Amino acid sequence: QVQLVEAGGGSVQAGGSLRLSCAASTRTDSINSMGWFRQAPGKEREFVSAISWRGGGRTYYADSVKGRFTLSGDDAKKMVYLQMNSLNFEDTAVYYCAATRQVAQLRDGARYDYWGQGTSVTVSS
Repeated sequence: QVQLVEAGGGSVQAGGSLRLSCAASTRTDSINSMGWFRQAPGKEREFVSAISWRGGGRTYYADSVKGRFTLSGDDAKKMVYLQMNSLNFEDTAVYYCAATRQVAQLRDGARYDYWGQGTSVTVSS
């Protein structure tokens, strides 16, 4: 069973930056893509960003974070990093790392096989 371990959450003032990391417990071939989702209080989980190593190495971003967040990763280590800049109050949420065998339709949370426990990000104005 693959476990995903997230780190890097915390509290920051608006305009600040945070870097989240996520590591899979095993370097398994069952992971071809990894990504991040978030869930704000009282709202549904939403897609943030994903990378597909077997899908041409493409990265995907939600419109709300494009230009502010950068996703990078290491396929061999099954790790991803989410650099979050220019944070605002609307970015406050629990951020979840996810991994999947799939290489397409990565904005859909149902396509993911493994999920982390979540790390909290709080942005204050």
